[in-house]
Amino acid sequence: MSKQSNQSPQPAQSDGPRIYVACLAAYNNGHLHGQWIDANQDTDDMHSEISAMLATSPIPNAEEFAIHDYDGFEGAYIGEYTSIETVVKLAEFIAEHGELGGKLLEHFSGNLEDAEAAFEHYAGQHRSPADFAQELIEETTQIPQSLIYYVDYVAMARDMELNSDVFTIELGFEDVHVFWAR
Repeated sequence: MSKQSNQSPQPAQSDGPRIYVACLAAYNNGHLHGQWIDANQDTDDMHSEISAMLATSPIPNAEEFAIHDYDGFEGAYIGEYTSIETVVKLAEFIAEHGELGGKLLEHFSGNLEDAEAAFEHYAGQHRSPADFAQELIEETTQIPQSLIYYVDYVAMARDMELNSDVFTIELGFEDVHVFWAR
């Protein structure tokens, strides 16, 4: 019997987060057996789909599974043994916040609580950090007309980030999201 490829099949086009769950008994015996599962559902439904996949394993009485791939989590990391409960929570967060949510999870090394809390300190979307600094200064400070051209908003924005007053998530050209540090 020849070993099959250990690559998970390509996921069908999806509108949201999904995981590829593989049967470990089959995997350890040279078979690739698993399926893509939509992560935008409750944990009981996901466990039911996993149980159904294991029941059709080429290895009788298969019980163990692992996550071998994932898609649609916008940069958030899913490990091989991440709990299904955590996968569901991450999928809900990504469904609510999209790519920005995924990048926040990446910024906070996967800590969902910190990523959720960051939205309490969201300062908005701006073209650049300098645009944020300029908007902030113009709303809070009266600068004499004779000094306006001497204000360096790029340096102010850089200092705000270096001093950990704010952090930014850049999603694309002129698509910068600013968060106040706590």
